[in-house]
Amino acid sequence: MNSALQSMTRSSLGSPLVRERVHISPIGSRAFLIEAPGGFDLATQRRIWALTQDVGHWDDVIETVPGMTNLLAIFRVVPEDPQAVVARLSNAWDLAQSVDLQGKTIEIAVTYGGEHAIDLGALCNLSGLRDREIIRIHHEGTYTVFALGSAPGFGYLHGLDPRIHMPRKTVPSLKMEKGCVTIGGMQTGVAVLTGPNGWNSIGFADLPMFDPTAATPAIMAPGDIVRFIPERIEL
Repeated sequence: MNSALQSMTRSSLGSPLVRERVHISPIGSRAFLIEAPGGFDLATQRRIWALTQDVGHWDDVIETVPGMTNLLAIFRVVPEDPQAVVARLSNAWDLAQSVDLQGKTIEIAVTYGGEHAIDLGALCNLSGLRDREIIRIHHEGTYTVFALGSAPGFGYLHGLDPRIHMPRKTVPSLKMEKGCVTIGGMQTGVAVLTGPNGWNSIGFADLPMFDPTAATPAIMAPGDIVRFIPERIEL
């Protein structure tokens, strides 16, 4: 039996396949950043969610902060042997299975175009699409909340159609309004604060993403599904 066939046979019998190595970096003295190999996709994020649950149960870990295909693990005390911690986290990644979080569905009414769509024209120029086509592609998408971060309640949404990907600005807008519906690279989201913002605005949503007085301040949570509903189109 040749080596290729032997490899296929071992895989078919259920032996684990070789996985790409995870990258782990110390952040300060008590925290470690675990960065998943591979692409920006749902399969990778599901393993990050699984790793978050596993590492979160360790007695010596005080907090876990999942991000976009990465995880920050914060330990209670400074580890005596940081390399042992790296090896332990690497092994945990290798063993992590996929977790499919069952989140809620959130519908966000959007005014596309209008005064807040300050970057819609630039996206038309970049994509070669008309403004109405960009809006249709955006609101017909179904998005998964990968993580919260950057600002309180801001959800990083996966699922943006590649036809309307747009790089973040090299010079941010100095005062983008809270509620602007934005595109940044392969992601979309809703601005939760008014201020400097390097994402590209194509519309506006009145629904607040974060309420510090609420029992659950952030509307979004990892695993939620987001749909954008075109309430008005102003072109």
